[in-house]
Amino acid sequence: MDQITFIFDVMLPAFSNGLLMTLSLIAISAPIGFILGVTIACGRVYGGKGLSWVMKLYTIFFRGCPLLLLLFILYFGLPSVGIVFTPFVASVLGFILCNSAYNSEYVRGSIISVKEGQLIAAKALGMTKNQAIINIVLPQALRRSIPGISNEFIYLIKYSSLAYMITLVELTGASKLIATKYFAYNETFFAVALVYLALVTVTTFGANALEKKYAVPG
Repeated sequence: MDQITFIFDVMLPAFSNGLLMTLSLIAISAPIGFILGVTIACGRVYGGKGLSWVMKLYTIFFRGCPLLLLLFILYFGLPSVGIVFTPFVASVLGFILCNSAYNSEYVRGSIISVKEGQLIAAKALGMTKNQAIINIVLPQALRRSIPGISNEFIYLIKYSSLAYMITLVELTGASKLIATKYFAYNETFFAVALVYLALVTVTTFGANALEKKYAVPG
């Protein structure tokens, strides 16, 4: 088989399906992981002592547990106790748990950086604590946390390759199957590396534009 035929008849169809699966993983995991991360951060900063400790333990565990091991637990371990997930669901769940734990630390640091006097001033103007947090503190904190969260999003793009380890054929999985079948390891892995590089590059430019647009003045 010549190179042109190999690229257009073998690599492109497989890469297209794998890329679609990778983007599906990211499209579900990233927004849920972000929202959950913000919730955890607020719970740690503004929750009571009990809630704060629960959120802290959540963060410690899922930041400390290797993502691959977490995926193994979700897909291979939980069936032994009667909980069965498909490879896709197990991957999404693992990515959300890991991503939210890291996002929560970025957001928590940004929340702490907002001067407490703003919260006190908002209460003095008649706002409740929740209103002050939502309308005064969080908008500033989220703007400041854009660099960290965008960095975690880039990691998530690359983390998605681990889904192949629990039998989900995404971009890396598709390349591995092609390389094994046709013994074209260098060509296939180099091509998929370029695809990941393109995804990360587009994300980086988008994150930089977002950071400049919503940068806190001064």
